[in-house]
Amino acid sequence: MAEGRSDLARITLSVVFIGGLIAGAFWILRPFVGAFIWAVMIVVATWPILCRVQAVLWGRRGPAVAVMSLALLAILLVPLGIALRAIVTHADQIPGAATRLIDAQLPPPPAWLESVPLVGARAAETWNEFTGKGTTQLAELLNPYVRDVVSWFVSRAGSLAMVLVNFVLIVVLSAILSAGGEAWAAWARRFGARLADEQGERMVILAGQAIRGVALGVVVTAIAQSLLGGLGLLIAGVPFAPILTAIMFMLCIAQIGPIIVLIACTAWVWTHSGTGWGVMMLLWSLVVGVMDNFLRPVLIRQGADLPLLLIVGGVLGGLVSFGIVGIFVGPVILAVAFTLLDDWVGRESS
Repeated sequence: MAEGRSDLARITLSVVFIGGLIAGAFWILRPFVGAFIWAVMIVVATWPILCRVQAVLWGRRGPAVAVMSLALLAILLVPLGIALRAIVTHADQIPGAATRLIDAQLPPPPAWLESVPLVGARAAETWNEFTGKGTTQLAELLNPYVRDVVSWFVSRAGSLAMVLVNFVLIVVLSAILSAGGEAWAAWARRFGARLADEQGERMVILAGQAIRGVALGVVVTAIAQSLLGGLGLLIAGVPFAPILTAIMFMLCIAQIGPIIVLIACTAWVWTHSGTGWGVMMLLWSLVVGVMDNFLRPVLIRQGADLPLLLIVGGVLGGLVSFGIVGIFVGPVILAVAFTLLDDWVGRESS
Protein backbone atom coordinates (compact mmCIF):
# COMPACT_ATOMS: atom_id res chain seq x y z
CA MET A 1 0.00 0.00 0.00
CA ALA A 2 2.86 2.36 0.90
CA GLU A 3 4.55 1.50 -2.38
CA GLY A 4 1.37 2.39 -4.31
CA ARG A 5 1.16 5.78 -2.56
CA SER A 6 4.84 6.34 -3.31
CA ASP A 7 4.32 5.57 -6.99
CA LEU A 8 1.29 7.87 -7.08
CA ALA A 9 3.27 10.69 -5.50
CA ARG A 10 6.16 10.14 -7.92
CA ILE A 11 3.84 10.14 -10.94
CA THR A 12 2.03 13.26 -9.69
CA LEU A 13 5.28 15.14 -9.09
CA SER A 14 6.61 14.05 -12.48
CA VAL A 15 3.47 15.31 -14.23
CA VAL A 16 3.62 18.61 -12.30
CA PHE A 17 7.31 19.03 -13.11
CA ILE A 18 6.84 18.28 -16.80
CA GLY A 19 3.79 20.56 -16.98
CA GLY A 20 5.69 23.37 -15.27
CA LEU A 21 8.64 22.86 -17.62
CA ILE A 22 6.39 23.07 -20.67
CA ALA A 23 4.61 26.14 -19.30
CA GLY A 24 7.92 27.82 -18.55
CA ALA A 25 9.25 27.09 -22.02
CA PHE A 26 6.11 28.54 -23.63
CA TRP A 27 6.29 31.58 -21.34
CA ILE A 28 9.89 32.27 -22.41
CA LEU A 29 9.16 31.71 -26.09
CA ARG A 30 5.82 33.57 -26.02
CA PRO A 31 7.17 36.73 -27.77
CA PHE A 32 8.35 34.57 -30.68
CA VAL A 33 5.34 32.26 -31.05
CA GLY A 34 3.53 34.45 -33.60
CA ALA A 35 6.64 34.89 -35.76
CA PHE A 36 7.40 31.15 -35.53
CA ILE A 37 3.88 30.20 -36.63
CA TRP A 38 4.15 32.57 -39.60
CA ALA A 39 7.58 31.17 -40.49
CA VAL A 40 6.27 27.58 -40.40
CA MET A 41 3.32 28.51 -42.61
CA ILE A 42 5.57 30.29 -45.11
CA VAL A 43 8.14 27.50 -45.28
CA VAL A 44 5.51 24.77 -45.71
CA ALA A 45 3.64 26.77 -48.35
CA THR A 46 6.75 27.74 -50.34
CA TRP A 47 8.66 24.47 -50.02
CA PRO A 48 7.97 23.36 -53.64
CA ILE A 49 9.20 26.76 -54.86
CA LEU A 50 12.34 26.42 -52.73
CA CYS A 51 13.03 23.00 -54.25
CA ARG A 52 12.70 24.42 -57.78
CA VAL A 53 15.01 27.33 -56.95
CA GLN A 54 17.51 24.89 -55.43
CA ALA A 55 17.42 22.77 -58.60
CA VAL A 56 18.16 25.86 -60.71
CA LEU A 57 21.07 26.81 -58.41
CA TRP A 58 22.91 23.50 -59.01
CA GLY A 59 21.29 21.78 -56.04
CA ARG A 60 22.77 24.14 -53.44
CA ARG A 61 20.48 24.84 -50.50
CA GLY A 62 22.27 27.93 -49.15
CA PRO A 63 21.85 30.14 -52.24
CA ALA A 64 18.25 28.94 -52.63
CA VAL A 65 17.45 29.96 -49.04
CA ALA A 66 19.10 33.33 -49.64
CA VAL A 67 16.96 33.91 -52.74
CA MET A 68 13.76 33.01 -50.89
CA SER A 69 14.70 35.27 -47.97
CA LEU A 70 15.36 38.19 -50.32
CA ALA A 71 11.99 37.53 -51.97
CA LEU A 72 10.27 37.72 -48.56
CA LEU A 73 12.03 41.00 -47.81
CA ALA A 74 10.97 42.33 -51.20
CA ILE A 75 7.32 41.78 -50.23
CA LEU A 76 7.82 44.51 -47.63
CA LEU A 77 10.39 46.73 -49.34
CA VAL A 78 8.92 46.88 -52.84
CA PRO A 79 5.50 48.34 -51.84
CA LEU A 80 7.22 50.82 -49.53
CA GLY A 81 9.62 51.81 -52.31
CA ILE A 82 6.79 52.28 -54.81
CA ALA A 83 4.84 54.39 -52.34
CA LEU A 84 7.83 56.59 -51.46
CA ARG A 85 8.75 57.03 -55.11
CA ALA A 86 5.20 58.05 -56.00
CA ILE A 87 5.11 60.54 -53.12
CA VAL A 88 8.45 62.08 -54.12
CA THR A 89 7.50 62.18 -57.80
CA HIS A 90 4.17 63.90 -57.18
CA ALA A 91 5.26 66.02 -54.22
CA ASP A 92 4.75 69.25 -56.17
CA GLN A 93 1.19 68.22 -57.05
CA ILE A 94 0.06 67.49 -53.50
CA PRO A 95 -0.64 71.15 -52.45
CA GLY A 96 -2.72 71.76 -55.58
CA ALA A 97 -4.60 68.49 -55.12
CA ALA A 98 -5.34 69.41 -51.52
CA THR A 99 -6.69 72.81 -52.62
CA ARG A 100 -8.89 71.25 -55.28
CA LEU A 101 -10.14 68.71 -52.76
CA ILE A 102 -11.16 71.47 -50.35
CA ASP A 103 -12.98 73.44 -53.07
CA ALA A 104 -14.57 70.36 -54.69
CA GLN A 105 -18.30 69.78 -54.46
CA LEU A 106 -20.20 66.54 -54.68
CA PRO A 107 -21.99 66.28 -58.07
CA PRO A 108 -25.67 65.27 -58.39
CA PRO A 109 -26.34 61.52 -58.17
CA PRO A 110 -26.46 59.56 -61.44
CA ALA A 111 -29.92 58.98 -62.88
CA TRP A 112 -29.71 55.19 -62.57
CA LEU A 113 -29.08 55.24 -58.82
CA GLU A 114 -32.73 55.79 -57.90
CA SER A 115 -33.82 52.80 -59.99
CA VAL A 116 -31.68 50.36 -58.01
CA PRO A 117 -34.02 47.94 -56.17
CA LEU A 118 -34.52 48.25 -52.40
CA VAL A 119 -31.80 50.81 -51.63
CA GLY A 120 -31.79 53.07 -54.70
CA ALA A 121 -34.32 55.67 -53.54
CA ARG A 122 -32.77 55.99 -50.10
CA ALA A 123 -29.25 56.23 -51.54
CA ALA A 124 -30.31 58.93 -54.02
CA GLU A 125 -32.04 60.89 -51.26
CA THR A 126 -28.94 60.75 -49.06
CA TRP A 127 -26.72 61.74 -52.01
CA ASN A 128 -28.95 64.75 -52.76
CA GLU A 129 -28.58 65.94 -49.18
CA PHE A 130 -24.84 66.37 -49.74
CA THR A 131 -25.02 67.62 -53.35
CA GLY A 132 -23.49 71.06 -53.75
CA LYS A 133 -21.75 70.99 -50.38
CA GLY A 134 -18.01 71.42 -50.31
CA THR A 135 -15.66 68.99 -48.70
CA THR A 136 -15.21 71.38 -45.77
CA GLN A 137 -18.89 71.06 -44.88
CA LEU A 138 -18.77 67.31 -45.39
CA ALA A 139 -15.69 67.14 -43.16
CA GLU A 140 -17.59 68.94 -40.38
CA LEU A 141 -20.34 66.34 -40.57
CA LEU A 142 -17.86 63.46 -40.60
CA ASN A 143 -15.55 64.99 -37.99
CA PRO A 144 -16.72 62.84 -35.03
CA TYR A 145 -16.21 59.65 -37.01
CA VAL A 146 -12.87 60.78 -38.43
CA ARG A 147 -11.63 61.60 -34.93
CA ASP A 148 -12.35 58.07 -33.77
CA VAL A 149 -10.57 56.57 -36.77
CA VAL A 150 -7.54 58.83 -36.32
CA SER A 151 -7.29 58.01 -32.62
CA TRP A 152 -7.40 54.30 -33.50
CA PHE A 153 -4.54 54.68 -35.98
CA VAL A 154 -2.52 56.77 -33.52
CA SER A 155 -2.93 54.09 -30.86
CA ARG A 156 -1.63 51.52 -33.34
CA ALA A 157 1.18 53.67 -34.75
CA GLY A 158 3.47 52.86 -31.83
CA SER A 159 3.48 49.20 -32.82
CA LEU A 160 4.80 49.89 -36.34
CA ALA A 161 8.40 49.35 -35.28
CA MET A 162 7.43 46.08 -33.60
CA VAL A 163 5.69 44.97 -36.80
CA LEU A 164 8.88 45.58 -38.77
CA VAL A 165 10.94 43.71 -36.17
CA ASN A 166 8.51 40.77 -36.30
CA PHE A 167 8.71 40.73 -40.09
CA VAL A 168 12.51 40.55 -39.99
CA LEU A 169 12.25 37.81 -37.34
CA ILE A 170 9.86 35.87 -39.59
CA VAL A 171 12.37 36.08 -42.45
CA VAL A 172 15.22 34.85 -40.21
CA LEU A 173 13.17 31.96 -38.79
CA SER A 174 11.99 31.02 -42.29
CA ALA A 175 15.60 30.86 -43.46
CA ILE A 176 16.55 28.63 -40.51
CA LEU A 177 13.61 26.28 -41.09
CA SER A 178 14.21 26.17 -44.85
CA ALA A 179 17.90 25.31 -44.40
CA GLY A 180 16.99 22.12 -42.53
CA GLY A 181 13.53 21.51 -43.90
CA GLU A 182 13.83 17.77 -44.36
CA ALA A 183 15.05 17.24 -40.80
CA TRP A 184 12.28 19.42 -39.36
CA ALA A 185 9.65 17.59 -41.42
CA ALA A 186 10.95 14.19 -40.30
CA TRP A 187 10.88 15.35 -36.66
CA ALA A 188 7.27 16.56 -37.04
CA ARG A 189 6.23 13.20 -38.53
CA ARG A 190 7.96 11.30 -35.73
CA PHE A 191 6.22 13.53 -33.17
CA GLY A 192 2.86 12.80 -34.79
CA ALA A 193 3.62 9.08 -34.84
CA ARG A 194 4.50 9.15 -31.13
CA LEU A 195 1.16 10.81 -30.38
CA ALA A 196 -1.12 8.60 -32.47
CA ASP A 197 0.98 6.10 -34.47
CA GLU A 198 0.20 6.12 -38.21
CA GLN A 199 -2.83 8.32 -37.73
CA GLY A 200 -0.72 11.00 -36.04
CA GLU A 201 1.82 10.97 -38.85
CA ARG A 202 -1.02 11.31 -41.35
CA MET A 203 -2.29 14.33 -39.40
CA VAL A 204 1.05 16.07 -39.88
CA ILE A 205 1.00 15.39 -43.62
CA LEU A 206 -2.60 16.55 -43.89
CA ALA A 207 -1.79 19.75 -42.00
CA GLY A 208 0.98 20.49 -44.49
CA GLN A 209 -1.37 19.89 -47.41
CA ALA A 210 -3.97 22.22 -45.87
CA ILE A 211 -1.40 24.99 -45.41
CA ARG A 212 -0.18 24.60 -48.96
CA GLY A 213 -3.69 24.54 -50.40
CA VAL A 214 -4.79 27.64 -48.52
CA ALA A 215 -1.61 29.49 -49.49
CA LEU A 216 -2.19 28.58 -53.13
CA GLY A 217 -5.79 29.75 -53.03
CA VAL A 218 -5.30 32.94 -51.00
CA VAL A 219 -2.07 34.21 -52.56
CA VAL A 220 -2.82 33.36 -56.19
CA THR A 221 -6.32 34.81 -55.87
CA ALA A 222 -4.89 37.99 -54.31
CA ILE A 223 -2.36 38.32 -57.13
CA ALA A 224 -5.03 37.80 -59.80
CA GLN A 225 -7.48 40.26 -58.24
CA SER A 226 -4.90 42.97 -57.60
CA LEU A 227 -3.35 42.68 -61.07
CA LEU A 228 -6.72 42.79 -62.83
CA GLY A 229 -7.87 45.63 -60.61
CA GLY A 230 -4.65 47.53 -61.26
CA LEU A 231 -5.03 46.97 -65.00
CA GLY A 232 -8.49 48.50 -64.84
CA LEU A 233 -7.17 51.52 -62.93
CA LEU A 234 -4.36 51.97 -65.43
CA ILE A 235 -6.69 51.84 -68.45
CA ALA A 236 -9.14 54.24 -66.80
CA GLY A 237 -6.35 56.71 -66.05
CA VAL A 238 -6.68 56.62 -62.26
CA PRO A 239 -3.68 58.33 -60.61
CA PHE A 240 -1.35 56.42 -58.27
CA ALA A 241 -2.39 53.13 -59.85
CA PRO A 242 0.73 51.21 -58.60
CA ILE A 243 0.12 52.28 -55.00
CA LEU A 244 -3.56 51.40 -55.23
CA THR A 245 -2.67 48.02 -56.72
CA ALA A 246 -0.35 47.31 -53.79
CA ILE A 247 -3.11 48.33 -51.38
CA MET A 248 -5.57 46.02 -53.15
CA PHE A 249 -3.09 43.14 -52.87
CA MET A 250 -2.74 43.65 -49.10
CA LEU A 251 -6.51 43.89 -48.71
CA CYS A 252 -6.94 40.67 -50.67
CA ILE A 253 -4.39 38.88 -48.48
CA ALA A 254 -6.33 40.12 -45.44
CA GLN A 255 -9.52 38.69 -47.01
CA ILE A 256 -11.13 42.14 -47.18
CA GLY A 257 -10.99 42.23 -50.97
CA PRO A 258 -10.25 44.99 -53.47
CA ILE A 259 -13.81 46.24 -53.72
CA ILE A 260 -13.26 49.20 -51.36
CA VAL A 261 -10.47 50.62 -53.51
CA LEU A 262 -12.27 49.80 -56.75
CA ILE A 263 -15.52 51.48 -55.74
CA ALA A 264 -13.67 54.62 -54.64
CA CYS A 265 -11.79 54.68 -57.96
CA THR A 266 -15.06 54.08 -59.83
CA ALA A 267 -16.49 57.22 -58.22
CA TRP A 268 -13.38 59.16 -59.27
CA VAL A 269 -13.61 57.87 -62.86
CA TRP A 270 -17.32 58.69 -62.99
CA THR A 271 -16.63 62.26 -61.86
CA HIS A 272 -13.59 62.96 -64.06
CA SER A 273 -14.13 60.79 -67.17
CA GLY A 274 -17.90 60.73 -67.64
CA THR A 275 -20.69 58.20 -67.40
CA GLY A 276 -19.37 55.82 -70.09
CA TRP A 277 -16.02 55.24 -68.40
CA GLY A 278 -17.76 55.17 -65.03
CA VAL A 279 -20.10 52.35 -66.08
CA MET A 280 -17.21 50.37 -67.56
CA MET A 281 -15.17 50.83 -64.39
CA LEU A 282 -18.15 49.81 -62.25
CA LEU A 283 -18.68 46.59 -64.23
CA TRP A 284 -14.97 45.80 -64.11
CA SER A 285 -14.92 46.44 -60.35
CA LEU A 286 -17.83 44.07 -59.78
CA VAL A 287 -16.18 41.31 -61.84
CA VAL A 288 -12.84 41.66 -60.06
CA GLY A 289 -14.48 42.06 -56.66
CA VAL A 290 -16.48 38.82 -56.78
CA MET A 291 -14.05 36.58 -58.67
CA ASP A 292 -12.45 35.41 -55.42
CA ASN A 293 -15.68 33.63 -54.50
CA PHE A 294 -15.13 31.28 -57.44
CA LEU A 295 -11.36 31.22 -57.93
CA ARG A 296 -10.16 30.77 -54.33
CA PRO A 297 -12.18 27.60 -53.50
CA VAL A 298 -11.06 25.90 -56.72
CA LEU A 299 -7.38 26.63 -56.04
CA ILE A 300 -7.60 25.57 -52.40
CA ARG A 301 -9.36 22.34 -53.39
CA GLN A 302 -6.48 21.49 -55.73
CA GLY A 303 -3.92 21.80 -52.95
CA ALA A 304 -5.75 19.94 -50.18
CA ASP A 305 -7.99 16.88 -50.42
CA LEU A 306 -10.58 18.19 -47.96
CA PRO A 307 -14.26 19.15 -48.18
CA LEU A 308 -14.64 22.59 -49.72
CA LEU A 309 -17.01 23.80 -47.00
CA LEU A 310 -14.48 22.79 -44.35
CA ILE A 311 -11.70 24.77 -46.04
CA VAL A 312 -13.77 27.91 -46.62
CA GLY A 313 -15.10 27.77 -43.06
CA GLY A 314 -11.56 27.37 -41.75
CA VAL A 315 -10.31 30.36 -43.73
CA LEU A 316 -13.12 32.70 -42.68
CA GLY A 317 -13.41 31.44 -39.11
CA GLY A 318 -9.66 31.50 -38.62
CA LEU A 319 -9.48 35.07 -39.91
CA VAL A 320 -12.13 36.20 -37.42
CA SER A 321 -10.66 34.26 -34.50
CA PHE A 322 -6.88 34.63 -34.96
CA GLY A 323 -6.38 37.48 -37.42
CA ILE A 324 -4.50 37.13 -40.70
CA VAL A 325 -2.47 34.14 -39.52
CA GLY A 326 -5.80 32.41 -38.85
CA ILE A 327 -6.27 32.14 -42.63
CA PHE A 328 -3.74 29.28 -42.46
CA VAL A 329 -4.24 28.08 -38.87
CA GLY A 330 -8.03 27.74 -39.15
CA PRO A 331 -8.08 25.20 -42.01
CA VAL A 332 -5.28 23.20 -40.36
CA ILE A 333 -7.18 22.87 -37.07
CA LEU A 334 -10.43 21.96 -38.82
CA ALA A 335 -8.65 19.51 -41.12
CA VAL A 336 -7.03 17.65 -38.23
CA ALA A 337 -10.24 17.65 -36.17
CA PHE A 338 -12.33 16.49 -39.12
CA THR A 339 -9.96 13.66 -40.00
CA LEU A 340 -9.76 12.45 -36.41
CA LEU A 341 -13.54 12.49 -36.13
CA ASP A 342 -13.98 10.78 -39.50
CA ASP A 343 -11.50 8.03 -38.58
CA TRP A 344 -13.20 7.52 -35.21
CA VAL A 345 -16.62 7.22 -36.83
CA GLY A 346 -15.22 4.82 -39.42
CA ARG A 347 -13.71 2.56 -36.79
CA GLU A 348 -16.91 2.47 -34.76
CA SER A 349 -19.02 1.53 -37.78
CA SER A 350 -16.63 -1.14 -39.08
